[in-house]
Amino acid sequence: MTWKLCCPLAQQPGLPMRIATSVVFFSVGTGLILGIRRGLSRELERVRAIAQATQQVLLRPPPPRLDGLSVAAGQLSASRGASVGGDLYEAVATPYGVRIVIGDVRGHGLAALGAVVAVLGSFREAAHDEPELGGVLRRLDRALARHLRERAREEHPAACSGREPEHPAAEEFVTVLLLEIGKDGEVYALNCGHPGPYRIGHRVEVLPVGDPHPPLGTFPLSADLSPYPCGRLLPGEALVLHTDGAEEARDGAGRFFGLEAVLAQAAREAALAPAALVHRVHAALLRHTGGRLADDVALLVVRNDRMRVPAQPAEPGLRRTRPEPSPHC
Repeated sequence: MTWKLCCPLAQQPGLPMRIATSVVFFSVGTGLILGIRRGLSRELERVRAIAQATQQVLLRPPPPRLDGLSVAAGQLSASRGASVGGDLYEAVATPYGVRIVIGDVRGHGLAALGAVVAVLGSFREAAHDEPELGGVLRRLDRALARHLRERAREEHPAACSGREPEHPAAEEFVTVLLLEIGKDGEVYALNCGHPGPYRIGHRVEVLPVGDPHPPLGTFPLSADLSPYPCGRLLPGEALVLHTDGAEEARDGAGRFFGLEAVLAQAAREAALAPAALVHRVHAALLRHTGGRLADDVALLVVRNDRMRVPAQPAEPGLRRTRPEPSPHC
């Protein structure tokens, strides 16, 4: 506009001046577009960096070793551009053994992060404070109930003004599997509607985790929350915890992903590290689905790398220091 109104040359008639005016408008417009694009690109990179840091804090990778156990975990999100979604996992070493949680919030993607934050935050505290595994589960249930009530107030403030909502979010629930691995390798479980883990030893099999309780957020927990004894995790054996997105993933023809077959193939390779196993399952899953996931997928692998304790000799006081002389000598 400055060129057209203030420049005497721009006001002269003729085709050359029209061409010059068009070049000026094109140059100025291109410069503005490129400047805005650079600004938006820098802002997008900054937002992505902040989001990635936030997601890593929320669903942080577990330590590679916990009390003699090798641990690795990873997640594939169904939401493009997100590294976390509606699945959750954590493993911590406590005075009561290594405690592990894996769960799946109804739905997927960034909309389920609120429930993930509530459950994971509660587990990271309760796992160290509660001596019984049932106490940990009750803490998770209370934390999720608080989150659902707060969300109901935000979504329906008029209906909840001055009182607690009767049905905070009936459609929201979380399946949870809690495991506790003791010093001797004994495994105890509390299952709230979550798939059981696979045990990789001489063969691949589903670890029995007892009759499931209802998912958190659907019904009150029962009075008896006794952990189910799952047996021992022997040295060299591994557990593969997963969410249902792994076994329910389909290819273009509608065929389900063969998680057990992939684990069986990996089990034939000696001493496959947990991190390598997670990477292999993820790669096979992406190949099977063509990179198009319908649900979030979380995996956590824990392997018992504790050494077998050799048989101990007899007590020194019960051992003879020299043979007794023969009566015939």
